[in-house]
Amino acid sequence: MRIVVLGGAGKMGCISVQSLTKDPRVDEVVIADFNLEQAKVVAETIDSAKISIEKVDVTDHAGLVKTLTGADACLNATVYYTNLQIMEACLEAGVSYTDMGGLFHTTLKQLELSERFAEKGLSAVLGMGSAPGIPNIQSRYAADRLDTIEYIRIYDGIKPPAADDMRFTYAVPTILDEMTLEPMVYENGEFVGKEPLTGFEDYWFEEPLGLIPMHLSLHSEVATIPITFKDKGVKECFFKINYWGMAKETVEKVQVLQKFGFGSREPVDVKGQDVAPYDLMVAMMDNFVPDITAFLAEPTNVAPDWVKEIVTEVKGTKEGKTVVYRLGTLTVKGALPTGTAPALAAIWLADGRIEPGVYPPEQAFHPEDFFADLDKFGIPTQVTVKEML
Repeated sequence: MRIVVLGGAGKMGCISVQSLTKDPRVDEVVIADFNLEQAKVVAETIDSAKISIEKVDVTDHAGLVKTLTGADACLNATVYYTNLQIMEACLEAGVSYTDMGGLFHTTLKQLELSERFAEKGLSAVLGMGSAPGIPNIQSRYAADRLDTIEYIRIYDGIKPPAADDMRFTYAVPTILDEMTLEPMVYENGEFVGKEPLTGFEDYWFEEPLGLIPMHLSLHSEVATIPITFKDKGVKECFFKINYWGMAKETVEKVQVLQKFGFGSREPVDVKGQDVAPYDLMVAMMDNFVPDITAFLAEPTNVAPDWVKEIVTEVKGTKEGKTVVYRLGTLTVKGALPTGTAPALAAIWLADGRIEPGVYPPEQAFHPEDFFADLDKFGIPTQVTVKEML
């Protein structure tokens, strides 16, 4: 099978490329990226005969369609702003599609393309990074075993870096949006917007993470999970994270810049040139993302020093008894699930294992089979069940 990874030279896309090359089901992985120099670094670091490189500009529709034509699946690892236009190119090229998330609002717009994908016999799964993606499938596992559901609570815990670590953990524009846009939560059957960086609570993760302060963040899981399981009576759903895996001090510095107007997208005249403060801030902060090769380190290497557990807690009833499911997917050093989970989704799509149409992950994947695939990459999932007497 041939899989095109758009943004394959990026920080998460390169992990997808690496994961795909390791899977015997995949014959060719195309790194489709505008940055050819970085694409070559990724290819040389991974060193697989399966890799080919193509320069692509996602704003060039005709060129994008040409790159996608003949592929068995497209994995979109670019920033979420491009999701809709890339899905349009996939429709024209006749290629199934997956991405790493649409930050709630874009995901809802993407779901509207379901009928068009189905008419062409194509499939799409939205939001298949580590989160969104894994929590959706965790929630499905629990929902399949419950008669009713009271709440679905998602916690994305990442090992906190040192206070003086200024690095960003993934796409700068996405993190900035998550910092500033209202987190959406599901409360008493309704979607409600909250203030960014609110809803703090301390949550216990598996060792070596331990107790970590968590806060609300805008995310795609909340857009679909309450609707998918609405018939089971879901009353509450939220997503929480700990400063997006960054140092609290770094987030506070960005907040100061936001207060001074650097988050504005309105152009400002600077010595005769129109410059959007937001664009300047993104460009400057790109200097604080780790080198691409750090993301490709194997688990036996020193870097990247990532520990992450994605937890979904689901409370409900089974045969009249109150039951709480806790599903935790843990990764320690390397094998970052944000790149591996969408790689697996692309393989499932290329294999024709997903029905035609556009789906959130909880509707597309059989949980046990997907978690078994993840486990092969050193990303295990543990289930704990508490039954109230």
